[in-house]
Amino acid sequence: MQRVTEPELMDEPSQAEAYAAADFAEAHERIVEGFAVYFPGVEVAGHVLDLGCGPGDISFRFAVRFPGASVTGVDGSPAMIELARQRQARETGSGDRVRFIEALIPEAPLPAGPYAAIISNSLLHHLHDPLVLWRSVREAAKPGAIVLVMDLMRPPSAMWAESLVAAYAADAPEVLRKDFRNSLFAAFEPREVVAQLEEAGLSGLEVGVVSDRHLAVLGRLA
Repeated sequence: MQRVTEPELMDEPSQAEAYAAADFAEAHERIVEGFAVYFPGVEVAGHVLDLGCGPGDISFRFAVRFPGASVTGVDGSPAMIELARQRQARETGSGDRVRFIEALIPEAPLPAGPYAAIISNSLLHHLHDPLVLWRSVREAAKPGAIVLVMDLMRPPSAMWAESLVAAYAADAPEVLRKDFRNSLFAAFEPREVVAQLEEAGLSGLEVGVVSDRHLAVLGRLA
């Protein structure tokens, strides 16, 4: 199935609010715990960059799971960053180790690094030029940095995409069902991501299929 791009930003307030209100707790916790599984024995200390942080749920969960880390969440959507900062005002414990910055890569420079770890969830498929993400990773990371990027994986057909929407978003609000469908069409196949990494000089990172709709890119930078 050919890729069909979608808007790079979820900048409508209603769209951002629907996303923030949705129950992604299990999925987001699985990503954070997956980090610990993929990199056993690693206790992240230092600065962590969360690219495409949305309303900040993974940023907060990461800070709780790794108390030695300070997390900078970056998103290009003003609506998403506003929701993240509203939540930060309510957080106790980890809130002082998490900050959020509105920045659209590559136009805006990323907050000063370098970073000991870079995480990202569901940003890659939004980008019309995927190399924007991989170049940002390469430029922001310090030597030996850990990288974990999770994203959707494009299904082989429109029928397959509809089956995934029915299986995983049947009870979701219409705006989220539409976003999920569009995101599946905009996502990349694993072989395409492998080619992106090679072009960006990040061929040392691994690409793996982790579910019927997700892929992961992970590893340590040289």
